[in-house]
Amino acid sequence: MLSDFTTYRFLREGNTNKYMKKNRLLILSRDSTQYDELIKRLDLTDLELIACDSIEKAKKRVEHCNIILGEPTRIAPILKGAKRLQWVQSTFAGVEALLGPGKRTDYVLTGVKGVFGPLMSEYVFAYILALERHIFEVYENQKERAWKKIPYKSLQGKLIGICGLGSIGRHIAQTAKHFKMKVWGYKRSYEEVPEVDRVFTARDFTEFFSNPDYIVLTLPSTPDTIHFFDYDAFRAMKRSAILISIGRGNVISESSLARALEEKLIHGAVLDVFEEEPLPEASPLWALPNVLITPHNSGFSFPENVVKIFAENYRRFVEEKPLKHIVDFSRDY
Repeated sequence: MLSDFTTYRFLREGNTNKYMKKNRLLILSRDSTQYDELIKRLDLTDLELIACDSIEKAKKRVEHCNIILGEPTRIAPILKGAKRLQWVQSTFAGVEALLGPGKRTDYVLTGVKGVFGPLMSEYVFAYILALERHIFEVYENQKERAWKKIPYKSLQGKLIGICGLGSIGRHIAQTAKHFKMKVWGYKRSYEEVPEVDRVFTARDFTEFFSNPDYIVLTLPSTPDTIHFFDYDAFRAMKRSAILISIGRGNVISESSLARALEEKLIHGAVLDVFEEEPLPEASPLWALPNVLITPHNSGFSFPENVVKIFAENYRRFVEEKPLKHIVDFSRDY
């Protein structure tokens, strides 16, 4: 991770604040107007705002801006022209568009944490509860005016396995504990996690994947996690298990998933992220009866939440203190 010294160097050297009367913030987001209004209300010290609703407009204004706030996919095409850039605040949890070989790294990149955990936990348990309580079947019975009681089981005692124990994964673990579920977690290197009953690493691959009733994917996209879930992973899961994918689409090999679902190696899947988005109409996943698909909406970036993070970081920036939620370019998250 960037050291405190490195952070200070970015803040003090090169195009430092002393060469500008004000810091200039370029806002580039589908919600640029809302971000502009919310930040203006905060009356932050020495900050000039430039809100753009398109990449083309942003390219013309970015040269004189030392801070950028926005969506990584929109920011990536304008980075080359950001001559005075010191800091980028992402409005999304995923910053893959700004990472990787050949990408610019001479600035501080900060992410968003503590915002998406509650939202994505709501998504996960909305579907777990709907599946366990047979909500979809009950609604079909309602349409037929059929009074049929469907047996169900409590979440208490069920085992949920969470792949990725960042802020989102840990929040899901906390919610699972509320329902008195058993919680297992999977991460690259071993670390005790208070919200999790057992933590597994790669050497425990088979034991971890073969036991949970639900496996939730919150892994970031890195070279090590691409197609982490392949056919062998699905074969390792128990046949009654359900996969819930809310992290990054390329963590799953979709061809392997479709095959596993068709062969009933697992019971089903709830999918919010995909290798290609929108999910192509030709994808076999659309037609599988044991799949539930949503259009990457498990956790929206609500501007009022992101602005709180930006404001705290901006005050740190002005005071030349280390920023929060710095992304490590060498680790891709």
